[in-house]
Amino acid sequence: MDVSGAARPLASSIPEVTIIVPARNEEASLGDCLQSLTAQTGVDCEIIVVDDGSTDRTREIAESFAGGRVGVRVISPGPLPRGWTGKNNAMVAGAGVARGEWLLFTDADTVHLPGSVARALAEAKREQADLLSYSPEQIAVTFWERAVMPVVFAELAREYPPKKVRDQGSGIVAANGQYILVRRAAYDAVGGHAAVANEILEDVALAKAFRRAGLRVFFRYGGDAVRTRMYRNWEQLRDGWTKNLALLFPDGQRRAWVLTAWWVLAWATLPLLVPAVALVLWILRARFSFGTTLLSAAFGPPVFALLLLRSQRAHAQGGISWKGRTYSDHGLRTAAGAEGFSRPSGTRPVARLETRH
Repeated sequence: MDVSGAARPLASSIPEVTIIVPARNEEASLGDCLQSLTAQTGVDCEIIVVDDGSTDRTREIAESFAGGRVGVRVISPGPLPRGWTGKNNAMVAGAGVARGEWLLFTDADTVHLPGSVARALAEAKREQADLLSYSPEQIAVTFWERAVMPVVFAELAREYPPKKVRDQGSGIVAANGQYILVRRAAYDAVGGHAAVANEILEDVALAKAFRRAGLRVFFRYGGDAVRTRMYRNWEQLRDGWTKNLALLFPDGQRRAWVLTAWWVLAWATLPLLVPAVALVLWILRARFSFGTTLLSAAFGPPVFALLLLRSQRAHAQGGISWKGRTYSDHGLRTAAGAEGFSRPSGTRPVARLETRH
C-alpha cells in the first residue's frame, strides 16, 4: 500500500511520540534497539522502521516486532532523489507517515534505557526545547574502537561544549543524530530533513536550521538514557569517521598536527608525567572507562590524526563511500554509479507501508 508522505494515516488515538529508526543493513544491532524501544513505558509511542534497501536480515528482524503492546511498522522510502543522502530520504519517509506530536529520530545501533523516552519528553517540555538531542554513552569493544573513539569524543566535547550549545546566543550549535527528539510542529516549520537533504552531517545541519528559526535547541550527554556501539570493526570505523571528521572539524590539518605533537611529547617525556597526565585528563572528558582512556591516550591520537587527514582528502576529492553509496559534489550515487531521481523542492517522498500493527 502506498501512503503519501504528505498525509498521516488515520487512527483512533494519536501517539504522543513517533519513534523513527532508519535502518540500512543493521541486522547486527536492530534487534537490541527495537527490544529496548518496544519495552518503553510512561508515554504513548508508535515505532516506525524505515528499511533503506537492506540486503541482510534487517527487514525480517524489524517485522518480527510487529506484534505486542507497542508494535513496529516497517516502511520503505521512495526512490532516492538526486543529491539527497540515504539517511535523510529515510527520515523524511518516516516523518511522512508519523502521527506523533513529537518525533524521536534514533539510529538502529542504539539501546534505550527503561523509561528513557518518557523522561526525555519530560525534559524537552521542562526545558521548552523544540529540539532535544542526547550524545549517547559510547560502547567500545575492539582495540580500534577503544583507541580511537575516546579521542574523537574528547575532541567533540571541546569543539561543541554542551553548555555552550544550550546557550541559545553562543553561536555554537550541534546535535547527535543518534538521538534527536523534536516537536513535530517545529520540525515541519523548518522543513524537516528535506531542508538538509544533501547534508552528510544532517544532525548538526538540522540543529542549525532550528537555531536560525529562533527555535530552542537543548543538547547534553545522555548516557542515562541511551547507549550505542557505532562501529564493530576497523573497516566500519575507518569509513564512518572518514565520512564525518572533516565536516565536524574544519581545521583538520592544524588539529591533526597539534594533537600528534602533544602525543609525541607525552611519550618523549613520559618520566616527567605532566604531558601524559594532561593527555589522559583531556581524554577522560569523553566519559569512557579509565582503562579505555589509558589505552586511547597511548595509541589513539595519531590514528585519529590520520583519519582526520584521510577524511579531509576524501572530501576534497569528492568521494565519500558509506553503506554502498558514494557521496560527491555532484550528489549521491549508488556504488554501481546510478544516480537517484530528483524531486521538486518542498515535496516529500512516498513511503510504502509494508507492515501495520
